Amino acid sequence: MKLYDEKSEKEKELKLYSLDNVKQGGNWRSVKFKHPFTFEALAMEPGVKKEIMDDLERFIGRKEFYKKVGRAWKRGYLLYGPPGTGKSSLIAAMANHLKFDIYDLQLSSVINDSALRRLLLFTTNKSILVIEDIDCSLRLADRQLNVSNDHEADINSQISLSGLLNFIDGLWSSCGDERIFIFTTNHKDKLDPALLRPGRMDMHIHMSYLTMPAFRVLAHNYLNILDEHHLFNEIEHLIQTTKVSPAQVAEVLIRSDDPEISLSSVITMLKQHKLRQVEEKIDFPNLMNGGFSNGIGHDHLSSADEFSDD
Repeated sequence: MKLYDEKSEKEKELKLYSLDNVKQGGNWRSVKFKHPFTFEALAMEPGVKKEIMDDLERFIGRKEFYKKVGRAWKRGYLLYGPPGTGKSSLIAAMANHLKFDIYDLQLSSVINDSALRRLLLFTTNKSILVIEDIDCSLRLADRQLNVSNDHEADINSQISLSGLLNFIDGLWSSCGDERIFIFTTNHKDKLDPALLRPGRMDMHIHMSYLTMPAFRVLAHNYLNILDEHHLFNEIEHLIQTTKVSPAQVAEVLIRSDDPEISLSSVITMLKQHKLRQVEEKIDFPNLMNGGFSNGIGHDHLSSADEFSDD
């Protein structure tokens, strides 16, 4: 029976859900999720990637542990960092790795707390619920939650902060098993600390600007370069002194299959970005090493606490 279940999981057809019939409170509608992204193709620091995969494996293998300690079998991840650093790609890799469906929730499309709660109840087990760019969806002031909306004529959203907190960490959040909640943001500092504590966003994963180990993954993916290349030293020096996202470099790499042409184009692009940043006097903070924390405010790479799986 176990072998049958494992085979069924491998052959499972994943689905991507979004909201439909918004004016009537919203219903989930699905399409086939065929995003091919995997952890192997993810341009990320190898150590960070391994920590995330280990955390996911630990989560799905601890059903009895969660039951024993009296916790809902769920886990929260905050993905934060500049645009183009792979937040959406990481979500796709997580879904494909776990064989979990994805529910893409736009808070501006939800009428009120009751509708939010109902939407949670209609998500399935073994699923990932995603709220992308939550800093753009929410305006938090004095712990009152206002939902920004580009279509204010269509819907007047009245979600409270307490409603959102209960959605991810209240009694209703325990109505289901093996659920993952993911928030993404470009500006972690704009979010209310109440949203970020352990039990809500358990792991804070920093999606950094491009590093050399991540570039090697891109070079392998796009150019099939497995080892060294004579242009790598120059590229590494430029990456260390230039803020550039993996998406920006990938756009250059995709233009040619010839390694010499492609890598030379990357060097040209990096030099242009470096010159522009110097001219604009952009400070280059220590954002080059991606990492994650356990939801208690530390932004360095650390192992998940054995008893923080909530």
